[in-house]
Amino acid sequence: MISIQLKPKKEESLQRFHPWVFSGAIQRIEGKPAEGDLVEVLDNNRNFLAIGHYQIGSIAVRVVSFENIPVDNDFWNRKIQQAYSLRKSLGLVVPHQNNTYRLVHGEGDSLPGLIVDVYDDTAVMQAHSVGMHEIRQALAEAIVKNVPEVRNVYYKSETTLPFNAPITPEDGYLIGKETADLSALENGLTFHVDWLRGQKTGFFVDQRENRALLERYSSGRSVLNMFCYTGGFSVYALRGGAGLVHSVDSSTKAVELTDKNVQANFPNDTRHKSFDEDAFKYLNSLHLRDQQYDLIILDPPAFAKHREAIRNALKGYKRLNAKAFEQIAPGGILFTFSCSQVITKEQFRLAVFSAAAESKRNVRILHQLSQPADHPINIYHPEGEYLKGLVLWVE
Repeated sequence: MISIQLKPKKEESLQRFHPWVFSGAIQRIEGKPAEGDLVEVLDNNRNFLAIGHYQIGSIAVRVVSFENIPVDNDFWNRKIQQAYSLRKSLGLVVPHQNNTYRLVHGEGDSLPGLIVDVYDDTAVMQAHSVGMHEIRQALAEAIVKNVPEVRNVYYKSETTLPFNAPITPEDGYLIGKETADLSALENGLTFHVDWLRGQKTGFFVDQRENRALLERYSSGRSVLNMFCYTGGFSVYALRGGAGLVHSVDSSTKAVELTDKNVQANFPNDTRHKSFDEDAFKYLNSLHLRDQQYDLIILDPPAFAKHREAIRNALKGYKRLNAKAFEQIAPGGILFTFSCSQVITKEQFRLAVFSAAAESKRNVRILHQLSQPADHPINIYHPEGEYLKGLVLWVE
């Protein structure tokens, strides 16, 4: 195995079990590793530190093991088995109630560069590193072997792998084939999931518990679900007894999928209406519509995907929340989120607080939200905490 030796004192983060080796920490590389190869990482005195996938970029190695053990098919089987056991122990695999969950969450499951979501009998796999891409078939076989409910594994990594990697990934089934009904069950609700053409793996599993919380606050309220995508929050609000629910997204396909999911759970329910429109344009036009909501959900796509975009992203969060504070009815509740990994909880909260101060309204925090337990955060890798949310009471 090719060895990567670190500069003096650069081993300290690995000794604290942080799973990344940055290129600037490397003293020398013995051999010529190809992107995706397994390499061993040594300290300056050539003591073993870790084994990981080599890649080109600022993160040079993603660690898969801090033990000097064989990284073979048995290794990957154990990793998948451990991930599934955790989800079972969390009570997420419940027949006729919930068959939708995240099976593997990258560094949170000590499988950096790998995401796997389960929808009924199909697992959708995304590789974010060439190393995971190269062993995709072995991983698919480990999933089917260790997750009894899964019969199909769909690989969806064309848009997630490094764009300059010397590979030509193709989306498609690694095991099994397309099922007739692309649907999943979440807390007793049915959702059509388009993992072939939809965003990410087809559904935002990470908002499951936050959707359930919203259901508790929905009774009798007029609800606005901005950036609705598949309409998850809208469907939960309807089940919670909302008086009306309006879903807004700039994507026509998203609006069509929202309507499909509402129809699947609440056929011909006149409480729901969807709008194919830009979020800011819709919020700006509310006074013309003579419409005021007393429960608003702001769940936008990531405003910042890299650190250079943080400043503009924070301006965007402030502007968006300011519009919501301006439009929400007295006694209203605002669910507001950021899924930008490079935005910290403190930065997001400051943007929302600034928007609240600008509105000159009295605002109280009811809940501080994060990602659910099937999106675990490795305690040694705080960067894994990407989803931030606040539930606010607006007087």
